[in-house]
Amino acid sequence: MSQPILDYVARYIQLDEDEKKIFLSILRPRKYLKRQFVLQAGDECRYETYVVKGCLKAYFVDPDGNSHIVQFAVEDWWISDMDSLMNGTPSTFNIDAVEDTEVLQIDRNDFNNLFARLPKFNTMYRMMLMKAFVSHQRRIVDNLCKPAKERYLDFIARYRNIEQRVPQHQIASYLGMTPEFLSQIRRKLADQS
Repeated sequence: MSQPILDYVARYIQLDEDEKKIFLSILRPRKYLKRQFVLQAGDECRYETYVVKGCLKAYFVDPDGNSHIVQFAVEDWWISDMDSLMNGTPSTFNIDAVEDTEVLQIDRNDFNNLFARLPKFNTMYRMMLMKAFVSHQRRIVDNLCKPAKERYLDFIARYRNIEQRVPQHQIASYLGMTPEFLSQIRRKLADQS
């Protein structure tokens, strides 16, 4: 279960065998069943979560009871409520399993200790945060400027094969449209094929 995360880390920094052992010692493997919560809104987020196998989603529920998905995390992706994790505040988001999911989690304190013990992880984490920030900026611009069809095509390019794994109403929620409107887009695309 640890090889995927070691491969992930190797894209950013090189670890010797002792450093790998230190890093692996702080990882906590966990399994979540479909619909099981990893984090509930109002609780403090204490973990960075790396998806080994499966799919998680982060979402919030507005005052009218509508669910708004802000992130999917599939294999080789990280997920958490960054505000809650960094500031120790109650989480805004729920994170739950879209399907049975295996993860590796790192407790906030262990992560901070890792930075002190192996400073090269600071470099990796900074690069991860920069990529995440750029991704969130692109999503904001896309949601404001791109037509729905383009947003959908970008989504399926980014999350390959996710349509077979995630219900259409959840994809629609992520894209900020109704399931019916997404169905129309998909039908038009199928007709063009």
